[in-house]
Amino acid sequence: MRKIVLSFVLILLLLLTLFSHLLLDENSIQTSLTQFDTGDTAWMLVATALVLLMTPGLGFFYGGMVGKKNVISTMMQSFMAMVIVTVLWVVVAFGLSFGQSIGGFIGNPTDYIFFQKVSVLSAWPLAPTIPFLLFALFQAKFAIITPALVTGAFAERIRFWAYLLFMVLFILVVYTPLAHCTWHPDGLLFKLGVLDFAGGTVVHMSAGWAALAGAIFLGKRKTQTSSPARITYVLLGTGLLWFGWFGFNAGSAMGANTIAVQALGTTTVAAAAAAMAWVFLDKIWGHKPSAMGACIGSVVGLVAITPAAGYVSMPHAIFIGIFSSWVSNVMVSKFPKGKIDDALDVFSCHGVGGMVGMLLTGVFASKQVNPAVTDQGLIFGETTLFFHQLIALVLVSIFAFGMSYTVFFAVNKLTPLRVSEEKEELGLDITQHGENL
Repeated sequence: MRKIVLSFVLILLLLLTLFSHLLLDENSIQTSLTQFDTGDTAWMLVATALVLLMTPGLGFFYGGMVGKKNVISTMMQSFMAMVIVTVLWVVVAFGLSFGQSIGGFIGNPTDYIFFQKVSVLSAWPLAPTIPFLLFALFQAKFAIITPALVTGAFAERIRFWAYLLFMVLFILVVYTPLAHCTWHPDGLLFKLGVLDFAGGTVVHMSAGWAALAGAIFLGKRKTQTSSPARITYVLLGTGLLWFGWFGFNAGSAMGANTIAVQALGTTTVAAAAAAMAWVFLDKIWGHKPSAMGACIGSVVGLVAITPAAGYVSMPHAIFIGIFSSWVSNVMVSKFPKGKIDDALDVFSCHGVGGMVGMLLTGVFASKQVNPAVTDQGLIFGETTLFFHQLIALVLVSIFAFGMSYTVFFAVNKLTPLRVSEEKEELGLDITQHGENL
């Protein structure tokens, strides 16, 4: 049955792409002679490549943490996110995210189906100095890494084909509504005044809550304790993530401008402060300062600064890094691992880190840093933004967890999510892919 379905999907894609010109309304072809800024375009080309690099970086980061018999499968899950989501984004997901708004909740999928009207001659209204196609490709990289982040929660026990189906449904019913609500000019959260510079809600909170839903739904692994396969992989992955995050955050300025410089600075400062705090906290709690801890801490700092990167000062970025590291460190140590098996602490690090970052954006966002900030943060004596951020946090949390759990339930009805105990014992590398490390 699976062979028939996969064959049908491939044939359908071949036919649709072969005759895609028939879908295009010639009267709607945009032939604007907009003069784009070459500096902005050059930077966004680089930023787009940097963000894509984060996903294989995440593969190394997660792959090094799992047991040796699950390294390839874990890294393969990140790689397949680049494969599946890229095609899905072009076919329909970009339209759902950035098409004409339907009730402020979702975009019209037919607006940009197969990237029709996504031209190199036109521009997105909020990124007028770069080609529309470049904006669409930049946004694709955010969609790619989000389901890849979720995989750390159900590592070492999910069936490969079930994961692919989950990824498709997650993008369609969880990611795209959040992207539309947050980043589309007519989106509900955007119009409310919620600030999310580079993906605190859209990427990290959605991934964190989906991770928690997946860990609960799939249940515990048969053996929850295993030695990390390659700490050096974790270090390499962290370096790639940190490097790629400059594209993630500074690229979200949509140009080579002062806000991009500010975002790059706050990003690296927050990551460094969070890594330092995690190592210090481990020592305070009586643990040895580990490479794993330093890596996790830096990633938590990167997560937390993401929604705030272009809105806060450098000192406040240090605060965000240290505070988020402390909160996530406590969450990791207090998380009920015996009851909920979030294998790589995705919720405690990405989910909680994203929520802390969203709230602290409401505390520290400043007009002096970014003139686009209309309501300043709580520390400047204004309360409106903070409460808007809090409302967004609650709504996104409920939506992301509820819809993700529904997706897991639906996928499991179509095809079992978990491997058998025997295959789990043998490891996913050999049972899912026929390969060994």
